[in-house]
Amino acid sequence: MEHKIEYEKIEKRDRARRAFTGAVTYVLLAFWALVVLFPFYWMVLTSVKSYSAYNSEYIPQLFTLSPTLQNYVDAFTAVSLGRYFANTILFTAATTLLMLGVTVLAAYAFARLNFRGKNLVFTLFLSLMMIPNELVVITNFVTITNMDMRNTFLGLILPSVTSVFYIYLLKENFEQVPDQLYYAAKVDGTSDLKYLWKVMMPICKPTIVTITILKAIECWNSYVWPRLITDDERYFLVSNGIQEIRENGFGRENIPAMMAAVVAISVPLIVIFLIFRKSIMAGVSRGGTKG
Repeated sequence: MEHKIEYEKIEKRDRARRAFTGAVTYVLLAFWALVVLFPFYWMVLTSVKSYSAYNSEYIPQLFTLSPTLQNYVDAFTAVSLGRYFANTILFTAATTLLMLGVTVLAAYAFARLNFRGKNLVFTLFLSLMMIPNELVVITNFVTITNMDMRNTFLGLILPSVTSVFYIYLLKENFEQVPDQLYYAAKVDGTSDLKYLWKVMMPICKPTIVTITILKAIECWNSYVWPRLITDDERYFLVSNGIQEIRENGFGRENIPAMMAAVVAISVPLIVIFLIFRKSIMAGVSRGGTKG
């Protein structure tokens, strides 16, 4: 009887400890979520304030009683924001598709094909990740300029169709597929391309989806390279459109209108992430697991 009472006391203390730990964890997570989400809330809030209301606030207000959507109308009329959206969609779709083709073929070659010097080539390939991006940008700028492809979509797209990290991630995923499947397919006379299309890609679909989404987000957020390689607004992307809005649209002082443009540009990415967040997490975790 005494042992039972003692066991119940220990169990009660453990439950209290777990409850306290859980409560502290949720409080910290809620605080961190507030810190992370507050800038976006402030951006949306500012975008629905009128210019006069925003400038009349000596102390920033955390809410508004008279929201307006006029800033969003101005965002698409002061500059060619609609054209920037169309350019960005074209750039993102073309770059992502080309990158996906290059990545899948390269990852398959490193994971399944046997050729002389494969390990050395892959090691040298990985060493490219050690090169600072600034050096790559300079090299790409000189190359594209010498090829007379400035202010063209081809000049925007070509330097972004290869990613060492994505090739490495997909190669690791491909290597998890049992070799017996490959040998059985070869016995049946299946070509490497058919085996890649019919077996490897369906099995590794989560990682491929993750790479596609991450690359699309990367392209949508591109700023430095498009800014360097284009000075013609016909080829501006939405990220460059923000600078155009600031310089030639609303002016530097019209913060609510600029925030409206930023919200309009950010919403597609947020929607994509919310829809595919589980696929992204599953693909990254799968790509990083051996065995």
